[in-house]
Amino acid sequence: MAQLRIALAQTNPVVGDLAGNADKLIAWTRRAADGGAHLVVFTEMFLTGYPVEDLVLRTSFVDASIAGLDAAAARLAAEGLGDLPVVVGYVDRANRTHRIGQPKGAPLDAAAVLYQGRVVARTAKHHLPNYGVFDEYRYFVRGDRLPVFRLHGVDVAVAICEDLWQEGGPVSAARAAGAGLLVVPNASPYEMDKDDVRFALCARRAGEAGCALAYANQVGGQDELIFDGDSLVVSVDGELVARAGQFTEELLITNLELPLGSGEPGEFPVDALDGTTITVERVVLSAEPLAAYPAEPPVVAERLDDTAEVYQALVLGVRDYVAKNGFQSVILGLSGGIDSALTATIAADAIGPDRVHVVLMPSRYSSDHSVGDAEELVRRQGLRSRVAPIADIVNAFEKEIELTGLAAENLQARVRGMLLMSLSNQHGHLVLTTGNKSELATGYSTLYGDSAGGFAPIKDVPKSLVWELSRWRNTQSTPPPIPENSITKEPSAELRPGQRDTDSLPEYAVLDRLLDDYVEQDRGRAELIAAGHDPELVTRVIRLVDTAEYKRRQYPPGPKISPKNFGRDRRLPITNRWREG
Repeated sequence: MAQLRIALAQTNPVVGDLAGNADKLIAWTRRAADGGAHLVVFTEMFLTGYPVEDLVLRTSFVDASIAGLDAAAARLAAEGLGDLPVVVGYVDRANRTHRIGQPKGAPLDAAAVLYQGRVVARTAKHHLPNYGVFDEYRYFVRGDRLPVFRLHGVDVAVAICEDLWQEGGPVSAARAAGAGLLVVPNASPYEMDKDDVRFALCARRAGEAGCALAYANQVGGQDELIFDGDSLVVSVDGELVARAGQFTEELLITNLELPLGSGEPGEFPVDALDGTTITVERVVLSAEPLAAYPAEPPVVAERLDDTAEVYQALVLGVRDYVAKNGFQSVILGLSGGIDSALTATIAADAIGPDRVHVVLMPSRYSSDHSVGDAEELVRRQGLRSRVAPIADIVNAFEKEIELTGLAAENLQARVRGMLLMSLSNQHGHLVLTTGNKSELATGYSTLYGDSAGGFAPIKDVPKSLVWELSRWRNTQSTPPPIPENSITKEPSAELRPGQRDTDSLPEYAVLDRLLDDYVEQDRGRAELIAAGHDPELVTRVIRLVDTAEYKRRQYPPGPKISPKNFGRDRRLPITNRWREG
């Protein structure tokens, strides 16, 4: 057996910032060197950020990625870090002619091994995901090589993200090659409860590869996607050895005892057990094992509970969207209701209360307690606030045009949206939209009114979970940041006298269960009724959801926390005459 100290760089790159990401690569490699690491593993497409989407279709972008990789290798050597091997993800180009049906230039979701100023090995993702939020068949061609490099006597193989999630491919090739360690750069987006699935997957694949496995995952927010980190190392027996924290940058350094490699340098094909052949490429960086050294105990970070996990995902999503897009502050309408209260609290936790601006916009129908609850939240959290009554503005509209019923109600929402967007325009604030997933699903929002904005923090949060998150957050600090009345009072848009959400929607506990089955599970009308949902309610909710598709297309992006969010995951035609039942 041989000893090896590996460092998993759980980092937060910025899409398109090749220079900034390269600087981070140097800085974190230096930290790993200072920690005595013998190998550093960065995340999938770290140099370019992930996902780059249609940027990869630009020849100039792919050229910059390839040049940036070579420059990073040279810079590592120039700064005295060349003897520390670095595995890093980037975008490459396959050495093949373009064919119809392939992306121009045949881009690759690639990873490379940097050592002594050179790129000594390259590989590319073999399994290309094309489900959920992923469109990788649109962008990449599949790789068919598995690099295995010998480091201090240990044979280390490299696979990329989805190659771990699918049967066969590089995992089975690593076993055939006799690897002692499989390192896997990842950019695996967050979903609720995914950490349990991820660990079980790594344990199973370690057994299939016949070696220890190190899983380095990205952290941070990128538009609607959240990456939670949760990097980990498992033994060949599937036992957890080390685990990084969630939603935070971290350098996870772990000492391993691994078998000595025995194969000769060179290339040879292996059956990948998925109907393909992968060429194993062996290179030797250092053949001799290290002298024995004292090993520090491994780090295993505590897991967040389910509610805390979701809350931290939302906070990270807001923080990174604000920072990566260059905003200095945010603004939102604060009504005294639970949705805006939770949104403001998430924003304050993400960027600090002094950068959160709220506007209280009471109308002729606003209750005293709504204004009072909003003012109390401002006081508790130290937000920047102003009051802008809308009654006179609405009256001015109504003097010029006659509006009744729903049109008159929506006018109030649109006046509020106009005020927020105007203040954003004047002061450069990012407008946060405060609608939840239950409302978005059923069309319970006003276009160019409460749906106006630049980012929607609770867009993927059902109303039932809004209450749960609010109650949880109130247990985390004293005084509780959200007034109790905002949590316990009956929800209302307050657009007409005595209005309640349940005037037009069922109780949220009932609605959210039905929406989960229809939206998340894609069950049809007959299946929903068979699952125990009320037939009349099924018909009504299906109609509400289907007819609101055009509204959702115009809604701002927001953090994805569920297996199927409105946006990247769920794409239905607006013009559509298919009706369930």
